[in-house]
Parts: sequence; C-alpha cells; structure tokens
Amino acid sequence: MNTAVTGPENMASVGRQPLIAMRGVSKHFNAVHAINNVDFEVYPGEVVAIVGDNGSGKSTLVKMLAGVFTPDAGVIEFEGSPVSIHSPASAQDLGIATVFQDLALADNLSIVANLFLGREYTKRGFLSDHHMEEEAVSLFRKLKARMPSIRTRVSSLSGGQKQSVAIARTMLGNPKVILLDEPTSALSVTQSAEVLNLIESLRERGLGVVVISHNLAEVQAVADRIVVLRLGRNNGTFHSTDISYERLVALITGATDD
Repeated sequence: MNTAVTGPENMASVGRQPLIAMRGVSKHFNAVHAINNVDFEVYPGEVVAIVGDNGSGKSTLVKMLAGVFTPDAGVIEFEGSPVSIHSPASAQDLGIATVFQDLALADNLSIVANLFLGREYTKRGFLSDHHMEEEAVSLFRKLKARMPSIRTRVSSLSGGQKQSVAIARTMLGNPKVILLDEPTSALSVTQSAEVLNLIESLRERGLGVVVISHNLAEVQAVADRIVVLRLGRNNGTFHSTDISYERLVALITGATDD
C-alpha cells in the first residue's frame, strides 16, 4: 500500500479554520472498507478535488458529507465543531449543498421553475413570478453564468447549462460548501469550460467547493488542492501546481511505492 504523500502547506489555510473537516473517518459495507481512516478538509474560498480510480471511495466520502451515509468511525467537523450529518436535510441545514451526477432537474419545466421548485415565492396566495425571475437573473449574473431566457425549458439546454442550473439552485439556500460529483462528465470541451468558470466563480464568492472528477487535466486547472484516494485510504494531498499529471496517475493506480 502506498503511503500518503503530502504537498507543501496550503498557505491560504494558515491560521484559518476549515469549513468542513473529516478526522479519521471510516465507512464499511459488510466486509468492504469503502473509506478507511481518511482525513480531509476544505477551507473558505478553496476548491478541493478528490481523485481516484473506480472503487477508491470518492463517492462514499462525498455521500457522508452530504448526509446520505453516516461514518462508522471518526469525526466530521463543521466550522470547528463536531457534527452529526445523519440526513441530506441535516447537511443542508449546516450549509452543505450537493449536486449529484443526475442533477435532479425537471426537463419539462423552465429554468426559473427549476430553481424555485418546492420553494416558490408567493404573494397573497399567488406565485410571485416576477420576483422569482428577477432573483434568477441576478443569481446567474453573480455566478457569471451565461444562460438563455430564464423561461427556457431545461430540456432544450446544453449539458453545461443544465449543470449551471443545478449549481445555481443550490445557491438559493446560501450554502457554505458545495459538493460536485463529476460535474463535467459527458460534456463537450466548451461546456466543460463553462462549468469550470462557474466553479471559479463559487471560489471567488468564498465558498468551499469539493469536486469529484476523473478528468485530471480539468482538476489541475481548477483545483487549489488535490486529494488522492486509493482503496479507501488517503494516498496524498497536493497543491495542484506541485504535482504532475504523470505523478497523479501513478498515485491513483498504485504504480508508485514512494
């Protein structure tokens, strides 16, 4: 088993408290240890990528942060205090939002209807369409996301635009941490670039962003730090500028023992 190799200290985090941290967290399913004694943290205004081969534990780790799974051992801290994230609702109450690969959008509804689905604005018992439309336009402008008319049906959007809608929807809950599961999967180069720009916008707004991705080139382009998981264990944490593509591949596949 490779030992974890830690890159230089993250200067942005010196003297600061992480938004969210895992300390010695483990999760097993019967005899399978999906996550084994993992440490992980993300700071305000930081993008942290989690990379690893299939079965490395990436999705399990994020699902524990999202409240889908609960750890069998270890501690999760939010803003310095131990917390119990026992459901997606408790994660949202803390300020942790998640965008899974399926996006959970209603294709037959408009962009604005998807943003406010289940939390529509009303006035005197009627939908306040104008208020919701104004807020939607303002939100996309703040995120620097280019969108067609917010009355456009989601079914007619590109993959990148759908991802932008899903991310923008999480922002209505004023999250502090956003978890993104393979946000550029199956997207074109142009659409992927749109999503990466949106991730950079989230960082500029001071959020902590956690990205799961198989695309190492995109990871190195957008992430501040990269966490490598292998067989459920930490196999290194690095500044994205301090590790080569080849080295990342070696750590992911187990082709190195240093």
